[in-house]
Amino acid sequence: MQDTQYEASMAMPQESLVLSTEMAKTLPDAKVYAQTLPQCPELSLYLLDAHYPQHALDYETMMRLMNEPSYWAFCWASGQVLARFILQYPEWVRNKRVLDFGSGSGVAAIAAAKAGALSVMACDIDPIAQLSTRENAALNQVDVNICGDFFAYHEDIDIILVADVLYDKANIPLLDALSKRAKTVLLADSRVRHLSVAPYQKRCTISSTTIPDLDESQEFNQVNIYSAEFAENS
Repeated sequence: MQDTQYEASMAMPQESLVLSTEMAKTLPDAKVYAQTLPQCPELSLYLLDAHYPQHALDYETMMRLMNEPSYWAFCWASGQVLARFILQYPEWVRNKRVLDFGSGSGVAAIAAAKAGALSVMACDIDPIAQLSTRENAALNQVDVNICGDFFAYHEDIDIILVADVLYDKANIPLLDALSKRAKTVLLADSRVRHLSVAPYQKRCTISSTTIPDLDESQEFNQVNIYSAEFAENS
């Protein structure tokens, strides 16, 4: 009997109680469990339970989701692709000071730490996203620092990582702000099909999905990786 109970407990997914508590404020009874990323089996993240009945939400819950979206509870396609790219090509971040801009769950920051970054700062204005990054960094046994205001952070940065922040075209001017802080920017995006901002150059396109899968349009599953090099930073 004891062996059976032990095996059952080992099969149960690991839950983040603190993140489940935060998630339930928006989605009643929702749970946040550790999940291995399909394209990054080296990484696990605390994410919304994939079996949560997303298509059976009442109006009030839907409005809460729209007004207070829990971006941190998903690993978006661009984040997973950027993490995979970093793990596959660690020379982009190895021995460098890295900042993950709009870090969400912290997936790119965690990948950078795994890939040998000198230091990693995850930056997100959402305090629950900051909490999520702390939980996910601990889950993956890496050190990641946290900040909430990119414009108040004045330490030196070698490379900035950006995933899925261009969903709103009003955010495109942020690229200029990033160019003033680091020599290199590595960007992953599934919303902008052709980024015509110099000196960004497309490196590749990789298919992916958000975890848990939101059954998004196929076009949003095609993630472009761009990079930019800047000679000077003011």
